Amino acid sequence: GIGATLTAACDRFNKNRDTSHSGGLLDRVPVIPIPSVDAASEITPYQPGKVTVNRSTAVMKYESYVTSYDPRNRTAAWVIEQLNAETVTGTSDRKFCDFKEDDSVHVYHRSSNADYKGSGFDRGHLAAAANHKWSQKAMDDTFYLSNVSRQNPHLNQNNVFVCTGPLYLPRQEPDGKMYVKYQVLGKNHVAVPTHFLKVVILEKPRGDMELRSYVMPNMPVDEKIPLERFLVPIESIERASGLLFVPNIMKRTSNLKAITAGP
Repeated sequence: GIGATLTAACDRFNKNRDTSHSGGLLDRVPVIPIPSVDAASEITPYQPGKVTVNRSTAVMKYESYVTSYDPRNRTAAWVIEQLNAETVTGTSDRKFCDFKEDDSVHVYHRSSNADYKGSGFDRGHLAAAANHKWSQKAMDDTFYLSNVSRQNPHLNQNNVFVCTGPLYLPRQEPDGKMYVKYQVLGKNHVAVPTHFLKVVILEKPRGDMELRSYVMPNMPVDEKIPLERFLVPIESIERASGLLFVPNIMKRTSNLKAITAGP
């Protein structure tokens, strides 16, 4: 399956840091080589139909971002933020902010600061504080633990829309079977993602859209490796995450360019 392929590729990548490229996209994007799929790098046209809503997650709106919270894993399923020149500038200062529990989440399903103590993981913002300097309230909202996922410490134009979220990908074990395994933290058993996704949508002046999609392993990554090495086809993220980006983008524009690999 797609998730297993992502995980296996990540393992190979960390065993061999050779940056030479010999075989096209799959060699150049070692984190997610996907199985052969017809028109894998093309955008599938939007086809109206019934939308299925996942009732196990709750969509919550804050001052400057929207998130879907996963109560089982005590972490955000995804976060979407709209960025422009105005939102990323201002006098807001993170020294006035503290990580805090989200009272809008039931006490049984929320994480606490105690869950992170001594874990070795950062409380990694999904909607980054630095992206919301336009308002102190907007920056404060990014410090809710419902906007946090457990990140390895080494990871941490007009309108730009950014969707960030965790992935829990399967791995093949010695018995030949596939398993989804991940660490949990604290008394609340807060899930530690195996990977993270980031989908960046750039809105061009004439209404065109450009899409870039990335997957990063939740582990130390050599800073010398160019970001383009983690570019992946949007279809691979949609399959692994259960989220659908392209149909909703195509409601706004028929001119969408997906960047799937660097030069």
